[in-house]
Amino acid sequence: MYINQASYYLPSARVTNEYFASLNGLSNDWIVERTGIQERRKAGEFENTNTMAVEAVKVLQQNTGSDLKDVDLIVGGTYSPYDTVVTLAHFVQHHLVLEDAQAVSVSAACSTFLNSMEIVEGYFASNKSSKAIVVLSEHNTAYNNEHDTKSGHLWGDGSTAFLISKERLSPDDVEIKDIITRGAANVGKGIEGVMLKPANGGIDMPNGKDVFINAIQYMSSVTKSILEKNGYSLDDLNYLVPHQANLRITKNVAQNLGLSQDRALSNVQYLGNTGCAGSGIALAEHWNEYKKGDVIVVTVFGGGYSYGAMLLTL
Repeated sequence: MYINQASYYLPSARVTNEYFASLNGLSNDWIVERTGIQERRKAGEFENTNTMAVEAVKVLQQNTGSDLKDVDLIVGGTYSPYDTVVTLAHFVQHHLVLEDAQAVSVSAACSTFLNSMEIVEGYFASNKSSKAIVVLSEHNTAYNNEHDTKSGHLWGDGSTAFLISKERLSPDDVEIKDIITRGAANVGKGIEGVMLKPANGGIDMPNGKDVFINAIQYMSSVTKSILEKNGYSLDDLNYLVPHQANLRITKNVAQNLGLSQDRALSNVQYLGNTGCAGSGIALAEHWNEYKKGDVIVVTVFGGGYSYGAMLLTL
């Protein structure tokens, strides 16, 4: 399975820490020290999860120079849906006018990126598809309580998209060597760590410390596992792309793995926590920097809990 091209979309509006300082007294230094976040993006009045998904796919069309009419599977991922019936996958299918394409949406909190890739893997293995789009989009600010001093300052909006093929189409394609995903709802405060109850207070992270500890532990261990399983060592790893929740988490995972900080890609400083789209956006942001022979691991951790890793090679 191969990634042919990647893209991302970010809303234009920037929300700095000064906004939260004036809103609820949280200083810039306090937020940066605890999260690394300096600003985040916020969707506009007429934007939502579905429209941002389409914007990422439009960039994908530009990057590939294709109308993508040969795509036969769309997998969408989000935990912040605009519509739970007409999902972002259906919205993208409508945009591309793809007759008879399969459209599926999935949510496993912030680890949804890798679960979406696994769904594509399953369709390819069963010969039900040969070319797919994975599109991830989060509209966190639609559900966020900005007055919540525990987590109201964490969230940002954005989307990302990937064109995936069963067979290699170009020497520049990135091979997906392996994917590992697991649930960890039995651990710690898994079902209480992060919650989004639209009719009861919106998105909330009442047990951030538990999320922090388990995210570091599981992202570190699953990264080691997927490398060892495929005959690689940490010395072979060129880039780590972790879930973009907190810069301190990223730094701790890199330290646990003995990686220099420049090998761990991060965008949470200027995008905030963009949910399941965050690691995909980070992977796409650096797409033209990867070189032949590079080994990349995307590792994720989501509320609930869930975690995983994806091994990529060029």
